[in-house]
Amino acid sequence: MAAAFHSGDTSDLPAIPAGTAISGRTRLFAVLGDPVAQVMAPAMMNRLFAESRVDAVMIPVEVFSSDLAVVVGGLKRIANLDGILVTVPHKLAACSQADRLSHAARLAGSVNALRREADGMWSGDNFDGEGFVRGLLRAGRAVAGKRFALVGAGGAGVSIAVAVLQAGASALSIVDTDPPRAVALAGRLAAHWPGRAQAAEILDPASDVVVNATPLGLRADDPLPFGLDGLPQHAVIADIIMKPAETRLLREAAARGLGTHPGLPMLSEQIPLYREFFRIP
Repeated sequence: MAAAFHSGDTSDLPAIPAGTAISGRTRLFAVLGDPVAQVMAPAMMNRLFAESRVDAVMIPVEVFSSDLAVVVGGLKRIANLDGILVTVPHKLAACSQADRLSHAARLAGSVNALRREADGMWSGDNFDGEGFVRGLLRAGRAVAGKRFALVGAGGAGVSIAVAVLQAGASALSIVDTDPPRAVALAGRLAAHWPGRAQAAEILDPASDVVVNATPLGLRADDPLPFGLDGLPQHAVIADIIMKPAETRLLREAAARGLGTHPGLPMLSEQIPLYREFFRIP
């Protein structure tokens, strides 16, 4: 079994079971991002491989946006590489690297997982949204009938938008620093959920759940992705940033007495989905 090295802090994760060294038979998986120092998928996936006694290893690969197509093209040519995970900021661009897309990925226009098929083609899917919704539900937070505000219509945000509407959210307002991108997303969603999604310039003051789906919060000196003034006291502030576990946004929301929901559950709830997608026994 492959033993994986991960430079991030995984002190809160169970230890990876001991196994044999990486061999010539080890299957490869990669997670692509820029940056990648914060990614926790290698720790979780390598633990899954170990516990499942699968001879495989996932490694982090830092890729600049300008190099994404070249890097993915090269990875696809590695015969013993079976899958790729995709993180910030490549999820939208990586969609074009898939030969086949799931319904959710096609609707979102974004992928966070690519799988090599037996015929050599590559299938793409996006589990961010389903992982996010599962995380909320596991924490006892309702989705159906709630008003959501989404800040950030990037690769993860589009998947979350699709998932919360599929789960029965009554309304979704979308705010993005690139307003046409928010308008385009709202238009795609309106074809499936008429009257429930709209682009907005500011947060809906009646929001029950506000989601930060931007990268703001990865760095200690990042500004808040949005202001908290005017939100109802019952509102829940959700962040998809996983490291740090408690972002400045979540700290300030908690200090105001608002409910908070951290980013890590979105990933941990995706592990069973990755297991099925990558056909891990």
